[in-house]
Amino acid sequence: MFQWRNLQAVCLLSVCVCLVLTSEDIDINYTDNFYNEITETPEPTQNSVPCDSPDLSKWDKLFSMLENSQMRENMLLQYADDIIKVEMGSLREEMLRFIAQYGGSCGSAVETAGRRVAMQLESRLRETLGHTKYQHHAPDAASENSVRNSINLEVMLQQLLTVARTQASRLAKLETSCFSSPGAGVGMNTKTGFYFPESGGAGHQEQEVTSPEGVLDRALAVLQQMNVKLEEVQRSSRQKHLPAGCEMGLLFPMRSRRIYTSVIPDVPLSTSAFTICMWVKPVAVSNKTVLFSYGNRRNPYEIQLLLGQTSAFFTIGGEAHLVEARNVVNPGEWTHLCGSWSSEQGLTSLWAGGKKVASTPGVAEGHVLPDGGSLQLGQERNGCCPLSSSSGSGIPGFEMGFNPKLAFAGKMTGVNMWDQVLSEEEISQMALWEGQGCEQRGNMVAWGITEIVPHGGAQFVN
Repeated sequence: MFQWRNLQAVCLLSVCVCLVLTSEDIDINYTDNFYNEITETPEPTQNSVPCDSPDLSKWDKLFSMLENSQMRENMLLQYADDIIKVEMGSLREEMLRFIAQYGGSCGSAVETAGRRVAMQLESRLRETLGHTKYQHHAPDAASENSVRNSINLEVMLQQLLTVARTQASRLAKLETSCFSSPGAGVGMNTKTGFYFPESGGAGHQEQEVTSPEGVLDRALAVLQQMNVKLEEVQRSSRQKHLPAGCEMGLLFPMRSRRIYTSVIPDVPLSTSAFTICMWVKPVAVSNKTVLFSYGNRRNPYEIQLLLGQTSAFFTIGGEAHLVEARNVVNPGEWTHLCGSWSSEQGLTSLWAGGKKVASTPGVAEGHVLPDGGSLQLGQERNGCCPLSSSSGSGIPGFEMGFNPKLAFAGKMTGVNMWDQVLSEEEISQMALWEGQGCEQRGNMVAWGITEIVPHGGAQFVN
Protein backbone atom coordinates (compact mmCIF):
# COMPACT_ATOMS: atom_id res chain seq x y z
CA MET A 1 0.00 0.00 0.00
CA PHE A 2 2.74 2.44 0.92
CA GLN A 3 4.65 1.57 -2.17
CA TRP A 4 1.65 2.13 -4.39
CA ARG A 5 1.24 5.67 -3.06
CA ASN A 6 4.92 6.42 -3.64
CA LEU A 7 4.55 5.26 -7.20
CA GLN A 8 1.59 7.65 -7.76
CA ALA A 9 3.52 10.58 -6.38
CA VAL A 10 6.44 9.92 -8.66
CA CYS A 11 4.14 9.81 -11.67
CA LEU A 12 2.49 13.12 -10.82
CA LEU A 13 5.83 14.77 -10.31
CA SER A 14 7.06 13.62 -13.68
CA VAL A 15 3.96 14.97 -15.41
CA CYS A 16 4.38 18.43 -13.86
CA VAL A 17 8.03 18.59 -14.97
CA CYS A 18 7.04 17.80 -18.54
CA LEU A 19 4.39 20.59 -18.59
CA VAL A 20 6.87 23.19 -17.37
CA LEU A 21 9.38 22.37 -19.97
CA THR A 22 6.81 22.49 -22.72
CA SER A 23 5.40 25.97 -21.77
CA GLU A 24 8.76 27.66 -22.14
CA ASP A 25 8.71 27.05 -25.89
CA ILE A 26 5.23 28.79 -26.52
CA ASP A 27 5.27 32.55 -27.35
CA ILE A 28 2.08 34.24 -26.14
CA ASN A 29 1.28 37.84 -27.39
CA TYR A 30 -1.52 39.59 -25.48
CA THR A 31 -1.42 42.91 -27.37
CA ASP A 32 -4.06 43.87 -30.01
CA ASN A 33 -2.91 45.43 -33.23
CA PHE A 34 -5.17 48.29 -34.49
CA TYR A 35 -4.47 50.46 -37.49
CA ASN A 36 -5.84 53.63 -35.81
CA GLU A 37 -4.07 53.17 -32.50
CA ILE A 38 -2.62 56.35 -31.00
CA THR A 39 0.84 55.56 -29.86
CA GLU A 40 1.93 58.99 -28.60
CA THR A 41 0.03 60.43 -25.66
CA PRO A 42 0.75 63.78 -24.07
CA GLU A 43 2.22 63.51 -20.67
CA PRO A 44 0.00 65.10 -18.01
CA THR A 45 1.39 68.14 -16.29
CA GLN A 46 2.26 67.88 -12.70
CA ASN A 47 -0.02 70.75 -11.57
CA SER A 48 -3.22 69.73 -13.50
CA VAL A 49 -6.11 68.27 -11.48
CA PRO A 50 -8.41 65.86 -13.28
CA CYS A 51 -12.22 66.76 -13.49
CA ASP A 52 -11.65 70.22 -12.14
CA SER A 53 -14.38 72.78 -13.13
CA PRO A 54 -14.45 76.52 -12.46
CA ASP A 55 -16.77 77.90 -9.74
CA LEU A 56 -20.23 79.09 -10.95
CA SER A 57 -21.20 82.71 -10.36
CA LYS A 58 -24.54 83.77 -8.77
CA TRP A 59 -25.93 84.76 -12.19
CA ASP A 60 -25.11 81.33 -13.58
CA LYS A 61 -26.94 79.74 -10.64
CA LEU A 62 -29.94 82.07 -11.12
CA PHE A 63 -30.22 81.26 -14.83
CA SER A 64 -29.94 77.58 -14.03
CA MET A 65 -32.78 77.86 -11.50
CA LEU A 66 -34.93 79.73 -14.02
CA GLU A 67 -34.36 77.09 -16.65
CA ASN A 68 -35.27 74.38 -14.18
CA SER A 69 -38.48 76.19 -13.09
CA GLN A 70 -39.52 76.79 -16.71
CA MET A 71 -38.96 73.14 -17.52
CA ARG A 72 -41.05 72.07 -14.55
CA GLU A 73 -43.83 74.53 -15.51
CA ASN A 74 -43.92 73.18 -19.05
CA MET A 75 -44.12 69.65 -17.68
CA LEU A 76 -47.04 70.57 -15.38
CA LEU A 77 -48.91 72.36 -18.19
CA GLN A 78 -48.45 69.42 -20.50
CA TYR A 79 -49.68 67.07 -17.79
CA ALA A 80 -52.77 69.23 -17.07
CA ASP A 81 -53.52 69.55 -20.79
CA ASP A 82 -53.36 65.80 -21.21
CA ILE A 83 -55.74 65.26 -18.26
CA ILE A 84 -58.27 67.81 -19.60
CA LYS A 85 -58.15 66.29 -23.07
CA VAL A 86 -58.81 62.84 -21.68
CA GLU A 87 -61.71 64.03 -19.49
CA MET A 88 -63.29 66.08 -22.27
CA GLY A 89 -62.95 63.19 -24.67
CA SER A 90 -64.68 60.80 -22.28
CA LEU A 91 -67.43 63.37 -21.57
CA ARG A 92 -67.96 63.89 -25.30
CA GLU A 93 -68.26 60.16 -25.86
CA GLU A 94 -70.84 59.85 -23.07
CA MET A 95 -72.88 62.75 -24.48
CA LEU A 96 -72.76 61.23 -27.96
CA ARG A 97 -73.96 57.88 -26.64
CA PHE A 98 -76.74 59.59 -24.65
CA ILE A 99 -77.99 61.58 -27.66
CA ALA A 100 -77.73 58.53 -29.92
CA GLN A 101 -79.77 56.49 -27.45
CA TYR A 102 -82.43 58.97 -26.31
CA GLY A 103 -82.43 61.70 -28.97
CA GLY A 104 -85.09 60.11 -31.13
CA SER A 105 -87.57 59.30 -28.35
CA CYS A 106 -87.21 62.69 -26.64
CA GLY A 107 -87.57 64.57 -29.90
CA SER A 108 -90.62 62.51 -30.87
CA ALA A 109 -92.31 63.23 -27.53
CA VAL A 110 -91.54 66.96 -27.81
CA GLU A 111 -92.89 67.17 -31.33
CA THR A 112 -96.03 65.25 -30.39
CA ALA A 113 -96.69 67.69 -27.55
CA GLY A 114 -96.08 70.61 -29.89
CA ARG A 115 -98.52 69.21 -32.44
CA ARG A 116 -101.19 68.84 -29.75
CA VAL A 117 -100.74 72.45 -28.68
CA ALA A 118 -100.95 73.56 -32.31
CA MET A 119 -104.18 71.56 -32.81
CA GLN A 120 -105.74 73.10 -29.70
CA LEU A 121 -104.71 76.57 -30.83
CA GLU A 122 -106.13 75.97 -34.30
CA SER A 123 -109.42 74.75 -32.81
CA ARG A 124 -109.63 77.83 -30.62
CA LEU A 125 -108.90 80.12 -33.54
CA ARG A 126 -111.55 78.41 -35.66
CA GLU A 127 -114.11 78.95 -32.92
CA THR A 128 -113.18 82.63 -32.53
CA LEU A 129 -113.18 83.11 -36.29
CA GLY A 130 -116.62 81.54 -36.60
CA HIS A 131 -117.93 83.76 -33.82
CA THR A 132 -116.48 86.80 -35.55
CA LYS A 133 -118.04 85.86 -38.89
CA TYR A 134 -121.42 85.43 -37.19
CA GLN A 135 -121.17 88.85 -35.64
CA HIS A 136 -120.04 90.27 -38.95
CA HIS A 137 -123.13 88.96 -40.80
CA ALA A 138 -125.51 89.88 -37.94
CA PRO A 139 -127.21 93.27 -38.21
CA ASP A 140 -125.40 96.00 -36.31
CA ALA A 141 -127.20 99.13 -35.23
CA ALA A 142 -124.10 101.10 -34.30
CA SER A 143 -122.48 102.26 -37.56
CA GLU A 144 -120.21 101.22 -40.41
CA ASN A 145 -117.24 101.58 -38.06
CA SER A 146 -118.20 98.42 -36.15
CA VAL A 147 -118.46 96.49 -39.46
CA ARG A 148 -115.02 97.71 -40.47
CA ASN A 149 -113.59 96.65 -37.10
CA SER A 150 -115.13 93.20 -37.48
CA ILE A 151 -113.59 92.81 -40.95
CA ASN A 152 -110.15 93.84 -39.65
CA LEU A 153 -110.49 91.41 -36.76
CA GLU A 154 -111.45 88.61 -39.16
CA VAL A 155 -108.34 89.32 -41.28
CA MET A 156 -106.10 89.26 -38.20
CA LEU A 157 -107.58 85.96 -37.01
CA GLN A 158 -107.19 84.46 -40.49
CA GLN A 159 -103.51 85.44 -40.54
CA LEU A 160 -102.98 83.96 -37.09
CA LEU A 161 -104.72 80.74 -38.17
CA THR A 162 -102.39 80.51 -41.18
CA VAL A 163 -99.37 80.93 -38.92
CA ALA A 164 -100.64 78.15 -36.65
CA ARG A 165 -101.12 75.78 -39.60
CA THR A 166 -97.66 76.58 -40.96
CA GLN A 167 -96.07 75.91 -37.58
CA ALA A 168 -97.90 72.59 -37.23
CA SER A 169 -96.70 71.56 -40.70
CA ARG A 170 -93.11 72.44 -39.84
CA LEU A 171 -93.25 70.41 -36.64
CA ALA A 172 -94.65 67.40 -38.51
CA LYS A 173 -91.92 67.57 -41.19
CA LEU A 174 -89.21 67.91 -38.55
CA GLU A 175 -90.49 64.91 -36.63
CA THR A 176 -90.80 62.79 -39.80
CA SER A 177 -87.31 63.60 -41.11
CA CYS A 178 -85.29 63.65 -37.90
CA PHE A 179 -86.99 61.54 -35.25
CA SER A 180 -88.99 58.95 -37.21
CA SER A 181 -87.62 55.97 -35.18
CA PRO A 182 -86.21 56.10 -31.63
CA GLY A 183 -83.77 53.18 -31.99
CA ALA A 184 -82.27 53.89 -35.45
CA GLY A 185 -81.19 56.47 -36.46
CA VAL A 186 -78.50 58.77 -35.45
CA GLY A 187 -75.12 59.21 -37.11
CA MET A 188 -72.43 61.81 -36.77
CA ASN A 189 -70.41 63.83 -39.23
CA THR A 190 -66.80 63.34 -38.18
CA LYS A 191 -65.78 66.66 -39.70
CA THR A 192 -68.45 68.91 -38.28
CA GLY A 193 -69.55 66.95 -35.20
CA PHE A 194 -73.27 67.32 -36.06
CA TYR A 195 -75.81 64.46 -36.01
CA PHE A 196 -77.85 63.27 -38.93
CA PRO A 197 -80.38 60.43 -39.37
CA GLU A 198 -78.78 57.35 -40.92
CA SER A 199 -80.10 55.97 -44.18
CA GLY A 200 -79.31 52.72 -45.94
CA GLY A 201 -79.80 54.08 -49.47
CA ALA A 202 -77.00 55.00 -51.82
CA GLY A 203 -75.95 58.58 -52.31
CA HIS A 204 -76.87 59.51 -48.76
CA GLN A 205 -76.02 63.06 -47.83
CA GLU A 206 -75.23 64.10 -44.31
CA GLN A 207 -77.85 66.45 -42.89
CA GLU A 208 -77.33 68.70 -39.93
CA VAL A 209 -79.96 68.26 -37.21
CA THR A 210 -80.25 70.20 -34.01
CA SER A 211 -80.43 68.50 -30.64
CA PRO A 212 -83.80 67.82 -28.93
CA GLU A 213 -83.10 70.67 -26.53
CA GLY A 214 -82.73 73.07 -29.47
CA VAL A 215 -85.96 71.82 -31.05
CA LEU A 216 -87.79 72.30 -27.76
CA ASP A 217 -86.43 75.82 -27.33
CA ARG A 218 -87.45 76.83 -30.84
CA ALA A 219 -90.90 75.30 -30.51
CA LEU A 220 -91.37 77.02 -27.14
CA ALA A 221 -90.30 80.38 -28.56
CA VAL A 222 -92.70 80.07 -31.50
CA LEU A 223 -95.59 79.05 -29.23
CA GLN A 224 -94.88 82.00 -26.94
CA GLN A 225 -94.98 84.38 -29.91
CA MET A 226 -98.24 82.85 -31.08
CA ASN A 227 -99.65 83.14 -27.56
CA VAL A 228 -98.74 86.84 -27.45
CA LYS A 229 -100.42 87.43 -30.82
CA LEU A 230 -103.49 85.49 -29.73
CA GLU A 231 -103.76 87.54 -26.53
CA GLU A 232 -103.49 90.75 -28.53
CA VAL A 233 -106.23 89.61 -30.90
CA GLN A 234 -108.45 88.51 -28.02
CA ARG A 235 -107.87 91.78 -26.20
CA SER A 236 -108.70 93.74 -29.34
CA SER A 237 -111.80 91.60 -29.89
CA ARG A 238 -112.95 92.12 -26.32
CA GLN A 239 -112.67 95.87 -26.53
CA LYS A 240 -114.81 95.95 -29.67
CA HIS A 241 -117.69 93.92 -28.20
CA LEU A 242 -119.85 93.98 -25.11
CA PRO A 243 -118.78 91.82 -22.14
CA ALA A 244 -120.50 89.09 -20.10
CA GLY A 245 -123.07 88.13 -22.72
CA CYS A 246 -124.63 91.60 -22.83
CA GLU A 247 -126.56 92.30 -26.03
CA MET A 248 -127.09 96.02 -25.50
CA GLY A 249 -125.06 98.94 -24.22
CA LEU A 250 -125.27 102.68 -23.69
CA LEU A 251 -123.00 104.97 -25.69
CA PHE A 252 -122.06 108.40 -24.34
CA PRO A 253 -120.26 109.85 -27.38
CA MET A 254 -118.73 112.89 -25.68
CA ARG A 255 -118.76 115.10 -22.61
CA SER A 256 -121.64 117.52 -22.84
CA ARG A 257 -123.99 119.39 -20.55
CA ARG A 258 -126.87 117.90 -22.59
CA ILE A 259 -125.87 114.20 -22.65
CA TYR A 260 -127.12 111.95 -19.85
CA THR A 261 -129.46 108.99 -19.28
CA SER A 262 -132.35 108.82 -16.84
CA VAL A 263 -133.50 105.58 -15.18
CA ILE A 264 -137.13 105.14 -14.11
CA PRO A 265 -137.45 102.20 -11.64
CA ASP A 266 -140.70 100.32 -11.26
CA VAL A 267 -140.25 100.00 -7.47
CA PRO A 268 -139.42 102.67 -4.88
CA LEU A 269 -135.72 102.90 -3.96
CA SER A 270 -136.36 103.33 -0.25
CA THR A 271 -134.08 100.71 1.31
CA SER A 272 -131.53 100.20 4.08
CA ALA A 273 -129.16 98.03 2.02
CA PHE A 274 -128.33 97.77 -1.67
CA THR A 275 -125.76 96.67 -4.26
CA ILE A 276 -125.07 98.47 -7.55
CA CYS A 277 -123.12 96.81 -10.40
CA MET A 278 -122.23 97.86 -13.94
CA TRP A 279 -119.73 97.42 -16.76
CA VAL A 280 -118.00 100.64 -17.91
CA LYS A 281 -115.54 101.47 -20.66
CA PRO A 282 -114.48 105.12 -20.28
CA VAL A 283 -112.88 106.97 -23.17
CA ALA A 284 -111.29 109.65 -21.01
CA VAL A 285 -111.59 110.24 -17.27
CA SER A 286 -111.28 113.56 -15.46
CA ASN A 287 -110.74 114.11 -11.75
CA LYS A 288 -114.47 113.55 -11.18
CA THR A 289 -116.59 111.61 -13.66
CA VAL A 290 -120.11 110.54 -12.69
CA LEU A 291 -121.28 107.00 -13.51
CA PHE A 292 -124.33 106.51 -11.23
CA SER A 293 -126.17 109.21 -9.30
CA TYR A 294 -129.32 109.13 -7.15
CA GLY A 295 -130.79 111.86 -4.99
CA ASN A 296 -133.72 114.22 -4.36
CA ARG A 297 -134.15 117.93 -3.79
CA ARG A 298 -133.11 117.70 -0.18
CA ASN A 299 -129.94 115.73 -0.85
CA PRO A 300 -128.89 115.25 -4.49
CA TYR A 301 -125.90 113.08 -3.39
CA GLU A 302 -127.63 110.10 -1.75
CA ILE A 303 -125.73 107.63 -3.97
CA GLN A 304 -122.80 108.38 -6.28
CA LEU A 305 -120.47 106.02 -8.11
CA LEU A 306 -117.61 108.08 -9.55
CA LEU A 307 -114.36 107.78 -11.47
CA GLY A 308 -111.23 109.86 -10.98
CA GLN A 309 -108.40 109.15 -13.45
CA THR A 310 -107.67 105.47 -12.66
CA SER A 311 -109.51 105.47 -9.31
CA ALA A 312 -113.08 104.61 -8.35
CA PHE A 313 -115.16 106.35 -5.64
CA PHE A 314 -118.37 105.38 -3.88
CA THR A 315 -120.37 107.73 -1.65
CA ILE A 316 -123.50 107.37 0.49
CA GLY A 317 -125.24 110.50 1.72
CA GLY A 318 -122.59 112.89 0.39
CA GLU A 319 -118.87 113.15 -0.18
CA ALA A 320 -118.25 113.15 3.58
CA HIS A 321 -118.69 109.36 3.40
CA LEU A 322 -116.27 108.39 0.65
CA VAL A 323 -114.78 104.99 -0.21
CA GLU A 324 -111.86 105.08 -2.65
CA ALA A 325 -109.94 102.44 -4.62
CA ARG A 326 -106.93 103.46 -6.72
CA ASN A 327 -105.57 102.01 -9.96
CA VAL A 328 -108.63 99.90 -10.76
CA VAL A 329 -109.84 101.51 -14.02
CA ASN A 330 -108.00 101.96 -17.33
CA PRO A 331 -109.41 104.24 -20.05
CA GLY A 332 -110.35 102.31 -23.18
CA GLU A 333 -110.87 98.99 -21.35
CA TRP A 334 -114.00 97.36 -19.94
CA THR A 335 -114.13 97.22 -16.13
CA HIS A 336 -116.77 95.70 -13.87
CA LEU A 337 -117.59 97.89 -10.85
CA CYS A 338 -119.86 97.20 -7.86
CA GLY A 339 -120.72 99.16 -4.74
CA SER A 340 -122.58 97.75 -1.72
CA TRP A 341 -123.85 99.35 1.50
CA SER A 342 -125.78 98.26 4.59
CA SER A 343 -127.15 100.67 7.18
CA GLU A 344 -126.91 98.08 9.98
CA GLN A 345 -123.19 98.64 10.52
CA GLY A 346 -122.62 101.20 7.80
CA LEU A 347 -120.32 98.75 5.99
CA THR A 348 -119.57 100.09 2.50
CA SER A 349 -117.55 98.07 -0.02
CA LEU A 350 -116.22 98.76 -3.50
CA TRP A 351 -115.53 96.01 -6.04
CA ALA A 352 -113.51 96.10 -9.28
CA GLY A 353 -113.10 93.16 -11.62
CA GLY A 354 -114.87 90.82 -9.19
CA LYS A 355 -112.48 91.60 -6.31
CA LYS A 356 -113.11 93.67 -3.22
CA VAL A 357 -110.73 96.63 -3.49
CA ALA A 358 -111.98 98.85 -0.64
CA SER A 359 -114.19 98.50 2.43
CA THR A 360 -115.11 101.00 5.16
CA PRO A 361 -117.45 100.53 8.18
CA GLY A 362 -119.60 103.20 9.81
CA VAL A 363 -120.69 104.94 6.58
CA ALA A 364 -124.18 106.47 7.01
CA GLU A 365 -124.96 103.96 9.73
CA GLY A 366 -128.72 103.72 10.44
CA HIS A 367 -129.56 105.73 7.33
CA VAL A 368 -132.44 104.79 4.98
CA LEU A 369 -132.51 105.85 1.34
CA PRO A 370 -135.43 108.21 0.71
CA ASP A 371 -137.96 107.45 -1.97
CA GLY A 372 -139.00 109.84 -4.73
CA GLY A 373 -135.55 110.78 -6.01
CA SER A 374 -134.13 110.77 -9.51
CA LEU A 375 -131.64 108.23 -10.84
CA GLN A 376 -129.22 109.21 -13.64
CA LEU A 377 -126.34 107.64 -15.51
CA GLY A 378 -123.41 109.65 -16.86
CA GLN A 379 -124.22 112.89 -15.01
CA GLU A 380 -124.74 114.30 -11.54
CA ARG A 381 -128.26 114.49 -10.13
CA ASN A 382 -127.85 118.10 -9.06
CA GLY A 383 -129.61 120.10 -11.77
CA CYS A 384 -130.56 119.94 -15.38
CA CYS A 385 -130.64 123.15 -17.30
CA PRO A 386 -133.56 123.95 -19.64
CA LEU A 387 -132.69 122.95 -23.18
CA SER A 388 -134.16 126.21 -24.45
CA SER A 389 -134.36 129.25 -22.19
CA SER A 390 -136.89 130.92 -24.49
CA SER A 391 -139.36 128.07 -24.26
CA GLY A 392 -139.12 127.99 -20.50
CA SER A 393 -139.28 124.24 -20.48
CA GLY A 394 -137.34 122.42 -17.82
CA ILE A 395 -137.47 119.74 -15.19
CA PRO A 396 -138.69 120.84 -11.75
CA GLY A 397 -135.95 120.75 -9.13
CA PHE A 398 -133.14 121.13 -11.65
CA GLU A 399 -132.35 124.81 -11.38
CA MET A 400 -128.60 124.47 -12.00
CA GLY A 401 -127.08 123.33 -15.25
CA PHE A 402 -125.07 120.18 -15.87
CA ASN A 403 -121.31 120.52 -15.64
CA PRO A 404 -119.70 119.02 -18.78
CA LYS A 405 -116.51 118.30 -16.79
CA LEU A 406 -118.48 115.76 -14.72
CA ALA A 407 -120.03 114.02 -17.73
CA PHE A 408 -119.13 110.46 -18.64
CA ALA A 409 -117.83 109.66 -22.13
CA GLY A 410 -117.65 106.02 -23.21
CA LYS A 411 -119.81 102.90 -23.03
CA MET A 412 -121.86 101.38 -20.22
CA THR A 413 -123.82 98.14 -19.89
CA GLY A 414 -125.18 95.69 -17.31
CA VAL A 415 -126.49 98.35 -14.86
CA ASN A 416 -128.34 96.57 -12.02
CA MET A 417 -129.38 97.36 -8.45
CA TRP A 418 -130.48 95.00 -5.65
CA ASP A 419 -132.04 95.77 -2.28
CA GLN A 420 -129.46 93.63 -0.46
CA VAL A 421 -125.71 93.14 -0.20
CA LEU A 422 -124.61 90.45 -2.66
CA SER A 423 -122.06 87.83 -1.71
CA GLU A 424 -118.48 87.77 -2.95
CA GLU A 425 -119.15 84.72 -5.11
CA GLU A 426 -122.13 86.34 -6.84
CA ILE A 427 -120.16 89.48 -7.68
CA SER A 428 -117.19 87.46 -8.91
CA GLN A 429 -119.42 85.46 -11.26
CA MET A 430 -120.94 88.62 -12.73
CA ALA A 431 -117.46 90.06 -13.36
CA LEU A 432 -116.40 87.19 -15.67
CA TRP A 433 -115.85 88.41 -19.21
CA GLU A 434 -116.97 85.14 -20.80
CA GLY A 435 -119.75 84.70 -18.24
CA GLN A 436 -123.44 85.60 -18.37
CA GLY A 437 -123.45 88.52 -15.94
CA CYS A 438 -126.12 90.39 -17.89
CA GLU A 439 -128.58 87.57 -17.23
CA GLN A 440 -128.41 88.28 -13.46
CA ARG A 441 -130.74 91.26 -13.13
CA GLY A 442 -131.48 93.33 -10.05
CA ASN A 443 -134.83 93.53 -8.33
CA MET A 444 -134.78 97.34 -8.09
CA VAL A 445 -133.07 98.25 -11.37
CA ALA A 446 -132.88 95.47 -13.97
CA TRP A 447 -130.79 95.96 -17.10
CA GLY A 448 -132.92 95.37 -20.19
CA ILE A 449 -136.18 95.49 -18.19
CA THR A 450 -136.24 98.78 -16.27
CA GLU A 451 -137.03 101.81 -18.42
CA ILE A 452 -133.90 103.72 -19.41
CA VAL A 453 -134.20 106.94 -21.43
CA PRO A 454 -131.13 108.43 -23.20
CA HIS A 455 -130.96 112.21 -23.63
CA GLY A 456 -128.94 114.69 -25.67
CA GLY A 457 -127.09 112.25 -27.94
CA ALA A 458 -126.72 109.21 -25.70
CA GLN A 459 -127.92 106.10 -27.51
CA PHE A 460 -128.24 102.34 -27.30
CA VAL A 461 -125.73 100.20 -29.23
CA ASN A 462 -125.48 96.45 -29.89
